Amino acid sequence: MRRLAFLSLLLLPLGAAPAVATTVYKCTGGDGRVVFQDKPCARAQRQETIQLADPGPTAPPPAPSKAPSDDERDATPPPPPPPVPSAPLPNLYACTRATDGKVYFSREGDPQPYLAPFGMVGMVQTPLARGGAGGASAPELNRGKVTAGLVSSNYVWVQDQCRPMTFDETCHALQDDYDDNARKLRRAFKSDRPPLERRDEELRAQLTNCR
Repeated sequence: MRRLAFLSLLLLPLGAAPAVATTVYKCTGGDGRVVFQDKPCARAQRQETIQLADPGPTAPPPAPSKAPSDDERDATPPPPPPPVPSAPLPNLYACTRATDGKVYFSREGDPQPYLAPFGMVGMVQTPLARGGAGGASAPELNRGKVTAGLVSSNYVWVQDQCRPMTFDETCHALQDDYDDNARKLRRAFKSDRPPLERRDEELRAQLTNCR
């Protein structure tokens, strides 16, 4: 143990020296005692030399990382939101209302016939207050004078006409639906938000195909 301690003490100053080879002398006396030293042994001792390579100066330890300040944390931009998954565009239809000619979009494209007042379907060419029914073909209207009351009290079966919407028309309709749903979502109470949020996600996924 004492030999190892002496050798360690002997090597301590050598670690701070430049990267050169160092000679250590192992001296063995007549009584068998071994001594390590940095100079040649006495004549009465048996001498062995040991060449020790200096590993050179060690690299300084890395500086401890500094925790970011509150201002630095605030300046760090948030991670980007995950991409919105794509969803196929729905099949939409542009339908023309039989009573007033207004256009609306439908997901079915096959509206059911419905009863409408005779005077709302464009068959009366003059105002009802004046009487008259140009183009009227209902049997009830051919049994005498056509009056405003008679026209307004009769109903006929009508059906809206639909056609498939083009790609651009579908995207435009979905964007209008998304904007309308977003306005409702901003004004909705917390209890009313879940269905609007689901609709928001659905529309955003479909609109990824329109970009």
